[in-house]
Amino acid sequence: MLDIYKILKNTTVEGPGNRFCIWTQGCKKHCSGCWAKETWDFGCGKKYEVQDLYNQIVAQKGKIEGVTFLGGEPFEQSKDLSVLAKMIKSEGLSVVCFTGYTIEELKAKNDKFVDDLLANIDLLIDGGFEVENFDLSRPWVGSSNQRYIFLTDFYDESIIGKYKNKIEARINSNGRLEINGMGDFRHIKDSLCLQLGKNKVK
Repeated sequence: MLDIYKILKNTTVEGPGNRFCIWTQGCKKHCSGCWAKETWDFGCGKKYEVQDLYNQIVAQKGKIEGVTFLGGEPFEQSKDLSVLAKMIKSEGLSVVCFTGYTIEELKAKNDKFVDDLLANIDLLIDGGFEVENFDLSRPWVGSSNQRYIFLTDFYDESIIGKYKNKIEARINSNGRLEINGMGDFRHIKDSLCLQLGKNKVK
């Protein structure tokens, strides 16, 4: 059972191409300047069976080239995510995963499920957000310490120059403005004259 903060079934700003994105609920890193603090607490997201998420992903085949895991911290739920990632790969789709840990930290855990998840990721983007190293010059990341680690040959470094940081804005059924992607969210907030908060913009 996975604890999930949010799902977007089709987005173009969370990795290469059109992607199905899953934000996990729960993170121990608590990076200073994080814009997703509502994903930090554990156990308060919507619960999904792995098979349910897989069925939703397969229903999008033909519209997406892969799935992105974000957080929260995906590796806090590596047991079930490793199963899901393997199922996704069996469909010929790519897996991109963002993590606040470095790959060295993940490997040092010597955890079977962490290793299983790594084995089914094509592109790992590692390292926590560092506000003092704020940098939007590269796609999908917000600070210069974060790295693109190509774990398979599905992607290579050439994709970095093909994309730029973008954001998407949606109004949900409750009239709430939701923003995803990567940008200068403080500037966006000020420009919109809106207050960021749990029931506002995120």
